[in-house]
Amino acid sequence: MAEIYVAFVDTPGLFALLIRRVIRQRYIHVALAFDRELKEAYSVGRRNPAVPLLAGFEREDREKILHKYPHARYQICRISCTEQQKRELEEQARSTYKKRFSCHYVILGLPFVVLQRPFYQKNHYTCSSWLAKVTQEAGLQDWGKHFSMVTPRDVYEAMGKDSGRGQLIFEGELAEWMRCGAQKKWTAVTV
Repeated sequence: MAEIYVAFVDTPGLFALLIRRVIRQRYIHVALAFDRELKEAYSVGRRNPAVPLLAGFEREDREKILHKYPHARYQICRISCTEQQKRELEEQARSTYKKRFSCHYVILGLPFVVLQRPFYQKNHYTCSSWLAKVTQEAGLQDWGKHFSMVTPRDVYEAMGKDSGRGQLIFEGELAEWMRCGAQKKWTAVTV
């Protein structure tokens, strides 16, 4: 068996506040990682943490995020998968990253997400719709609906700590995770 990691993120800001109110959940952003330190984590999100409108597919930069949002809260869950599924997910993430400037955030599709209506604009995703698409294609998760309708709440319910599938390995501020998370074997997590 292999493992991947899903990071659920709560960052401050007006856009984040709006998303939080719509989905009624603290963690409004998701990233897919291939190592427990989150050194190789990918998502559709801000290209620069300080500028919410410039968004697309990115490899998350923990240092930039920490600098802009020192108190950003993370919940990191470990998900078991096969070696083949992990390889497929890594290939998809790296392939998408190579053409990242042609992959954008789907602003026009946000009302459709709220209404739970399928909407796909070529090479446009939300953080959760990209994760849903690649995990379904790899045979890791059947979402039961079109990937464009998957929200961070859906990902949390399917892969988060209360899902029965995701094993919580950390919950707290990113600064704490970076300071000692990689070396520490988290057995009990405090909120």
